[in-house]
Amino acid sequence: MTSDGAYEPKPEHKFSFGLWTLGNRGRDPFGDAVRPTLPPVEIVAMLAEVGAWGVNLHDNDLVPIDANGAERDRIVREFKKACSENGIVVPMATVSLFYDPVFRDGAFTANDPEVRAYALQKTMQAMDLGAELGANIFVLWGGREGVETDACRRADDAIKRLREAVNFLCEYNIDQGYGYKFALEAKPNEPRADIYMATTGHYLGFIPTLAHPEMVGVNPEWEAGKLFHIDLNDQMPGRYDQDLRFGSANLKSAFWLVKFLEDVGYQGPRHFDAHAYRTENHEGVKDFARGCMRTYLLLKQKAAQWNADREIQAILQEVSRPTPETPCIANYSSQGSRALLAHAFNRASIAKKRLPYERLDQLTVDILVGAR
Repeated sequence: MTSDGAYEPKPEHKFSFGLWTLGNRGRDPFGDAVRPTLPPVEIVAMLAEVGAWGVNLHDNDLVPIDANGAERDRIVREFKKACSENGIVVPMATVSLFYDPVFRDGAFTANDPEVRAYALQKTMQAMDLGAELGANIFVLWGGREGVETDACRRADDAIKRLREAVNFLCEYNIDQGYGYKFALEAKPNEPRADIYMATTGHYLGFIPTLAHPEMVGVNPEWEAGKLFHIDLNDQMPGRYDQDLRFGSANLKSAFWLVKFLEDVGYQGPRHFDAHAYRTENHEGVKDFARGCMRTYLLLKQKAAQWNADREIQAILQEVSRPTPETPCIANYSSQGSRALLAHAFNRASIAKKRLPYERLDQLTVDILVGAR
């Protein structure tokens, strides 16, 4: 049995939350806020209380968009002091290019050149802010980079503008010596009817066209060394942006994600981009934050149990075991290709091999519910 202390968050777990997550007041399209505003320094104290490691932020989560230079410096100074006193780091920063009305037609892809220029300026200033706070990851989410009607602009023009903007920001990153890695976040719709970079696949095609693709990544690019940052939350199937507590809706999916991150030795931040239920007060927000971290650690322990289970490992070996005659296809050679072409495969025999995936899945369920 594992002691309950194993499920307490520690700095090495790198659990982080955004100012916008714990500071979410419960407002939705059908109802007003249900919780009072929490100042950023109080959110930092709350994160320390629940055992988190880091805090992430949009520029205007911390500094109001119309703050003057003196106000900005005072706010940042107080925030840095709160982080230092509470042992909280800032691993990631991002920029709000979706809230202000100026971005109603997009930011980097907007038709108005003045909007595009302002979006770059605002992002550069957000990068300055993040660097001052110690962030080394910068997230770009193009929530307004889309359309309700294709009549407003050609999609290829929009992608060209987006490419130019990201290239510009990469050069600024180099020029300032910030050392940021940019993490691009995709979404098919909401708030726009259609968003240009709808899926991770779109970004996988986009990144190689950039001037500095080594600086830019998206979530699945672990093998390319580009899993810079990951957002953890939950939602019901077929819905978008519910941002439920991690593991609260799809426990098995959450398990496989945690298992992957732990198996490959992911060392980056584990950021919970989620919100407490609208029914909760600030004590409930703390319960939400603790629950996200506890569920992750519970699933981490279950992943270790899964990896150590003899029957599970025997099944995995059984379904992957080659025969002595199986041609080697790991690397190409002329000799190997000739041997492969000459090899006679017995399809009927191969098709009869047992693949006990029902048993494998049930063993997984048994582990998750504590029956094994």
